Amino acid sequence: MSAQTYDDTGSVQDRPLEQYIFVSTAILQQGVDLLKNVLKEDEQLVYDSKMLPGSSIGKHLRHARDYFNLLLLCLSRPKPLQLNYDIRSRNVPMETSRRIAALELEGTIKQLRDLQEKGQSILDEPITLEAVTPFKQVMQTTVGRELWFAGLHAIHHWSMIRLIAAGEMGIELEHSFGVAPSTLQHRGHEGITTKARF
Repeated sequence: MSAQTYDDTGSVQDRPLEQYIFVSTAILQQGVDLLKNVLKEDEQLVYDSKMLPGSSIGKHLRHARDYFNLLLLCLSRPKPLQLNYDIRSRNVPMETSRRIAALELEGTIKQLRDLQEKGQSILDEPITLEAVTPFKQVMQTTVGRELWFAGLHAIHHWSMIRLIAAGEMGIELEHSFGVAPSTLQHRGHEGITTKARF
């Protein structure tokens, strides 16, 4: 992999694909850090939220990872590219095991970094996206748009993890966990993208 360059805020310069990957992997790395450095036992993954019934930390980690994996799976198939986020796995080991969850997230991070080999043009590759809302919808999008969406979607689920972990379980989390980069910037805080490195 080629060397990365950063400005004084730690951002990748003038290479949109690397910027997208940088942000996505930084967000997923927050999940890895949560699993390896904050949570102390597997039981914390399966705590059934009272504020968000049917939710657990493990389920939110898995669900956020799924969107990246479905996009990566889409990119591994022949063109024309087709994507459906409604096809997801549930009740899998990463929902109940910190070790497995960390390995799964790290595997996704590696796959995202490997996307750099495809070159900048991949961001503009067209994708046909299908979704049930509950009515079936079919729309055109691009790899870049969906990669960006997967990162924002993960932040949304990290915020729910924050509610469960900090709000219900009394677990202290880093201030940027589950907070959108634009919100952190507005508040004048350092965010995930200033800390992450390839």
